[in-house]
Amino acid sequence: MRVPLPFVKKPPLVAVLRLQGGIGTSGRMTLSAARIAPLLEKAFRSGRPAAVALEINSPGGSPVQASLIGAHIRALAEKNKIPVLAFVEDVAASGGYWLAAAADEIWADESSIIGSIGVISAGFGAHEFLARHGIERRVHTAGRSKSMLDPFRPEDPEDVARLDATLDQVHRNFIAHVRARRGARLDEAADLFTGDIWLGRRAQELGLIDGIAHLVPKLRERFGDKVRLRRFGQKRPLLARLGAETAQGMLAGLEERAAFARFGL
Repeated sequence: MRVPLPFVKKPPLVAVLRLQGGIGTSGRMTLSAARIAPLLEKAFRSGRPAAVALEINSPGGSPVQASLIGAHIRALAEKNKIPVLAFVEDVAASGGYWLAAAADEIWADESSIIGSIGVISAGFGAHEFLARHGIERRVHTAGRSKSMLDPFRPEDPEDVARLDATLDQVHRNFIAHVRARRGARLDEAADLFTGDIWLGRRAQELGLIDGIAHLVPKLRERFGDKVRLRRFGQKRPLLARLGAETAQGMLAGLEERAAFARFGL
């Protein structure tokens, strides 16, 4: 029988939380504030960790969900006085970079894709298709902007102007978050907020990340060879673990693959 020795100091513990996939999209394994909140609470409070490490592999998604998750990370870090280290795998772009910027330090691989600090709205216009097939679109609203950007009607310049103003404000919020979190580390001479992306080494030169490193070696360097890692992450749904998927799950998977494909992944 093992008897605990009260005067033997344990090696440092680091909680590792995996943030994988699109943000706020429809799949059950995507990232949202509601799903991630319980994992964040456990990561910061289980076993008195010396640090929380975020494994990030995300092409982005909802700016609101990214903001909520990032704000929760900062609140827990400041309340518990625990440093947060982000480790980027394939990509931390758009909302994925928002999450990374919530950390105190960001580390990545030389081939990691970083950035895409911009905002996008995309869709299709089907009004010509309807007209060619003799289909009439009928819309009745109370409030002249209620049918804004209806894809089955021609674009209205006023609607486009409203959308542009909305996207611009979200972009400003994104820029403010990055500036607040990265501060003087950013290369102020570079135009970092065009939606462009960079690989790890160039991202380091621009101040978007702190250096090139992988999770386990960096944590051992920081906390010693005997550092203990406690991993947290979302559980896959039962059907997915059994090799089956619902139609909704399959569509969500396609959506996520398309998001990663934007970065050649």
